[in-house]
Amino acid sequence: MSEVFEGYERQYCEISAALSHKLTSTAPLSGEQKNQKVSEIKIGLDDAESLIRKMDLEARSLQPSVKAGLLVKLREYKSDLNNLKGGLKRITTVNSNQAAREELLESGMADTLALINVVECF
Repeated sequence: MSEVFEGYERQYCEISAALSHKLTSTAPLSGEQKNQKVSEIKIGLDDAESLIRKMDLEARSLQPSVKAGLLVKLREYKSDLNNLKGGLKRITTVNSNQAAREELLESGMADTLALINVVECF
């Protein structure tokens, strides 16, 4: 196997593990802390995607007998990356759904207060 591919693979595995941990620890956060963690996760996902592209180029440059095995590993890493992206989407969707819900509740409360003020005027 290619030492270059192994180096990229090692880096990817480290980034993937760190991203998994960040996703888990970010889910319960809110506000600015969550936004900062989400930004860090996005940067990590970009780095992971870059490593996958490098692994792909390296694997395709090798002998066919070696290339086949590396491309199988690469598909697994691409699947892992998609799972990580899905995890990010879940925690950001929950955040945006919660924000939309709070906005609806606030607007409902504003309508209720306006109605109370109208009733008090009469």
